[in-house]
Amino acid sequence: MSDNRPIGILDSGIGGMTIAKGITELLPNEQIIFFGDTTHLPYGDKSKDSLKTYVHKITTLLLEKNCKAVLIACNSASAAAYISINKDFGKDLHILNVIDPVVEYVSKTGGFQKIGVIGTKATINSKAFLRKFKRTAPELEVKTMATPLLAPMIEEGFFNNKISQTIINAYLDSHYLKDIDALVLACTHYPLIKKEIEKYYIKNNREVMILDSMQIMADYTQNILAKANLLSPVRDENANHHFYVSDYTQSFQNTTHLFFGQNVKLQHLPIWD
Repeated sequence: MSDNRPIGILDSGIGGMTIAKGITELLPNEQIIFFGDTTHLPYGDKSKDSLKTYVHKITTLLLEKNCKAVLIACNSASAAAYISINKDFGKDLHILNVIDPVVEYVSKTGGFQKIGVIGTKATINSKAFLRKFKRTAPELEVKTMATPLLAPMIEEGFFNNKISQTIINAYLDSHYLKDIDALVLACTHYPLIKKEIEKYYIKNNREVMILDSMQIMADYTQNILAKANLLSPVRDENANHHFYVSDYTQSFQNTTHLFFGQNVKLQHLPIWD
């Protein structure tokens, strides 16, 4: 059995395109329907109830577009809305989030004593990573820290330069992250600054494994769909990827290449009108 219906991916903006990129590279036969809720970005400073409302409506849209699975490609939204969204839509869709696969990966890999987690205020304040690691790897010491400047910095194109390296270094110098042996990048924007983070630890002669969700999520999605016999066996040449945003600006269009690795055409879909 196979299934050539598309995979839906939602995010607050276009940072989740890093996840979409990982999936399309690993699963080239799959069609992607991406929705960036640029009207409400950033999700990192929104309330839990607001995030549930946003994700519920977008998931409804992706279900209407005949998606076989929906991936909540935002750590803030995953922490706030995954349980309720899975409860409401789980019978019709495979609902995936970006927190559980990372926690599962760290727990199965083992060998870590102390890990750090950096992300938005909403992700860190939710304590989702702390709760899940305590359940799956209680012996692991977990330090979490909000890094609210990083996502907007990346969206504005400030990375791989002196400004971004200075901000990144200031965060990583924190005593909260002292003596960690792994760092979880709990935001889908952060793969774009992974090399700068690695550069910081190399310069300081520290061996720290940097874990981002792009490849982990791609592998996890493949495994989930394979177990459910939902992988597409061949590429449908008539099934193109679609990228929607709730509020279109030229600046969003210009940054798609940064996140997806190539230029894509954003389609304006004002679902909040």
